[in-house]
Amino acid sequence: MSQPHWHKPSPNHISHDTGLMVMNSLTRKKEKFVTIDGGRTVRWYMCGPTVYAPSHMGHARTYLGFDIIRRILQDHFNYNVTLCMNITDLDDKIIQRANENNVTCEELSRRFELEFHEDMEMLGVAPPNVLTRVTEYMDEIVEYIDTIVKKGLAYESNGSVYFNVDEFSKAEGMAYCKLAPEQINNAELLAEGEGKLTQDFVGDKRSPRDFALWKKSKEGEPTWSSPWGEGRPGWHIECSVMASDVFSKMAGGKSARDAASSPDLCRMDIHSGGVDLKFPHHDNEMAQAEAHSGCHQWVNYFVHSGHLHIKGFKMSKSLKNFITIRQALENNTARQIRMCFLLHKYNAPMDYGDNTMSHAISIEKIFTEFFHNVKAVLREGKITDVQRWDDSARELQIVIDNTMASVDNALKDDFDTPTSISVLADLVKATNLYLEVCTTQKKTPINLVVRNAAKYITKVFKTFGLIPEASGVEIGFPVGNGDSGEEKLSPILDALINFRSAVRDKARAKDLSGVLNECDSFRDDALPPLGIRLEDKAGGNSVWKLADPLELMREKELQELEKKRKEEEKAAAAQQKAKKDALNKLSPEDFMKQLTLDDDPLTLKYSKFDEATGLPTHFHNGEELNKSQMKKAVKEFQGQKKKYEKFLNTVAL
Repeated sequence: MSQPHWHKPSPNHISHDTGLMVMNSLTRKKEKFVTIDGGRTVRWYMCGPTVYAPSHMGHARTYLGFDIIRRILQDHFNYNVTLCMNITDLDDKIIQRANENNVTCEELSRRFELEFHEDMEMLGVAPPNVLTRVTEYMDEIVEYIDTIVKKGLAYESNGSVYFNVDEFSKAEGMAYCKLAPEQINNAELLAEGEGKLTQDFVGDKRSPRDFALWKKSKEGEPTWSSPWGEGRPGWHIECSVMASDVFSKMAGGKSARDAASSPDLCRMDIHSGGVDLKFPHHDNEMAQAEAHSGCHQWVNYFVHSGHLHIKGFKMSKSLKNFITIRQALENNTARQIRMCFLLHKYNAPMDYGDNTMSHAISIEKIFTEFFHNVKAVLREGKITDVQRWDDSARELQIVIDNTMASVDNALKDDFDTPTSISVLADLVKATNLYLEVCTTQKKTPINLVVRNAAKYITKVFKTFGLIPEASGVEIGFPVGNGDSGEEKLSPILDALINFRSAVRDKARAKDLSGVLNECDSFRDDALPPLGIRLEDKAGGNSVWKLADPLELMREKELQELEKKRKEEEKAAAAQQKAKKDALNKLSPEDFMKQLTLDDDPLTLKYSKFDEATGLPTHFHNGEELNKSQMKKAVKEFQGQKKKYEKFLNTVAL
């Protein structure tokens, strides 16, 4: 079944044409992005969380991914984005979980909504411009549903109200199931969309495809008054009402009510959400809004985030691979998680696990080291140094210009951040190569060109949200947490004073080895907890770099663990060699007598031996060796005989 016709946005005048192409779920292909009015204003609605449990990495996949796209739209393409996001603070899952925990729906939803906002802040996800909650729009929801009923596109049945899919589909210019027409009769998805607590009402529908706009409340459930009796909203209607209300007001109307007579008021440029919400949720959202307003295309561009799997499997508590955002942040920083997401297309399936995070951390380290090295170069250079380009400096500037164009083209191609990161990594390689050439040729780098490269990468990273805009840094990742100068310098000065005292004591004692040991201890033990890495270079020079103290201490810990591992391996190898040498000193007769069982090292393998040959004749249990077993024993005997003769020859020498 093919998708219905998509109406290409055609404003009277396009004043802001960026060339951006967006993968539109309404056509399943990339479409040129044009706003409703052809200008910079972007109206964007995003399905928010249903707050009944802790936020998990599936939420991060959606909200962090779209945070990146929002930043790109605003900071790279210069759009004025208004993002509206809802909070589903009432639905079947919330009611069921609240009853299980003996709390009210409001208590449960408020708790997990707060946790969600805290999690988003920890991930560096910017809050929406407009936040809506279902429970704050009850009057508007009832009025909205009533309008659809009066248009003959919904009906009341046994105290509930259902959307009439068949009648809507017959209406001129209307089409149902725009996103996933192949799923229109999927009973499992239809049932999931209605919720577990309303399966008893299925018989009230005229068609299995009809869905609830208003649900008759059962005993013990939250209720609100309506023309059809006490009840509560269906899941899908909330987004249609709240988005229509907000965007109608943005367009000059007073509420969603105005959209019923002016269809274009409630339209939006972008609607986003997880790919698992395509059908029935997003398809039903559009049908309701178009039935209410009469517009034929409520959403111009529907974008969906891809599935997230944990080590190849769908995240599930039953599989014990359910990872909350807070658990993820215990193992990795928010920047590392964001880098991981940037390395994957927002709408492609993504596998989250040790390998993907290790790759993200290695990419982050490449840029971290690059920023450190550039800062070291810029500290040594001055603006008064020679700035005239030579061939290698000119070539680096050309690479910078080409990188800017490549990143722009990648972001125009449906926000292709993986390609953008790859192109920026190539710029790092080119800059590092330029600095190596300068070192080899013993010439001072043109520091303005080096600065250009680092500033551009920093600018893109700010756009991607890897570097907070308020950090105030010109180049690289921010270090520290904004303490005053005295608070920052005190531990460093204390370390310097202690180092100076120790060196003076060794010098007075004319202990040169002790002085060098103190220098190494200052580098390896005193500076890392202060967030300072000191690197010794060829020729006796040293370079300092600022980094996260926890990262430096972790590096030191890993180095010590690696050193310990190598020492243990060396000791084990020496022990194994000593054991082997000791065995080689045994005569073949004695060797055979000391052999033990493979599964019982305390029990001797053989119990009787031939006095003439020294070969075993019986096993430990008295069983006589057969021909095949004797052949194997002879082979063991001869092998030891060669080793013993070699040992005797060595001793004789």
